[in-house]
Amino acid sequence: MTVSRPSSSRLSASRVALAGGIALSSVVLLSGTAFAHVSVQPQGEAAKGGYATVNIKVPNERDNASTVKVEVNFPLDHPLASVMPQPVPGWKAEVTRSKLSKPLELHGKKINEAVSKVTWTADGSKIGPGQFQQFPLSLGRLPEDADELVIKAIQTYDNKDVVRWIEEQKEGAEEPQFPAPVLKLSAASDDHHGGAAAPSGAPSASASADDKAGHEDETASHKETAAADSSDTTARILGVLGILIGVAGVAFGVLAGRRRSL
Repeated sequence: MTVSRPSSSRLSASRVALAGGIALSSVVLLSGTAFAHVSVQPQGEAAKGGYATVNIKVPNERDNASTVKVEVNFPLDHPLASVMPQPVPGWKAEVTRSKLSKPLELHGKKINEAVSKVTWTADGSKIGPGQFQQFPLSLGRLPEDADELVIKAIQTYDNKDVVRWIEEQKEGAEEPQFPAPVLKLSAASDDHHGGAAAPSGAPSASASADDKAGHEDETASHKETAAADSSDTTARILGVLGILIGVAGVAFGVLAGRRRSL
């Protein structure tokens, strides 16, 4: 009895297909997780000693569960006297304040406590698979003696899974698996120093100019973010298409060689 063995051409084609499949799977997996961290994104400038509006961006990492709770924790070694969440439809926000060991000086007044945590809980809405949600916050005054604020986050899913985004980046080391969101602070300036609020009534000309500049900065920031997201998506798609075309070309070459040998 004669046992037929697969030809070397068939083995080569199988190996090429297997290698291509592994490479393609790796690209798809990496493209799905590399940009899935919880992050903090300033709208405009976050200057030392001033006030800023930021978005806590929360992507959903699960294929079979939805995010129903998000908690962000603020450092008390660089406390913030004011943290105000903007209402988000379908979510309930709760602000937690903690007593300070050393009072803050703000607008000539002593502040004995600061915001230590903001928690959003789903109230008719969820962050489903393949979706993300932004939670806007107004922060101030930002510290003058720090270059960044580490804002640790905890994400809870409706299947009881909890992801703790609390690992701090160490200089010279690879990015941790669950990095804590970091707000980078720019140098202090007169325009963004966070002075006392203007008296009630009609805004001054300088205040109107500042508001207009702030809106223009925010619009530019949105455009830059959209362009970056589009660029990332295009790069991932082109990478996957390149692998597919490469695998198809190698396989075609192997099969063509086999036909010639026959």
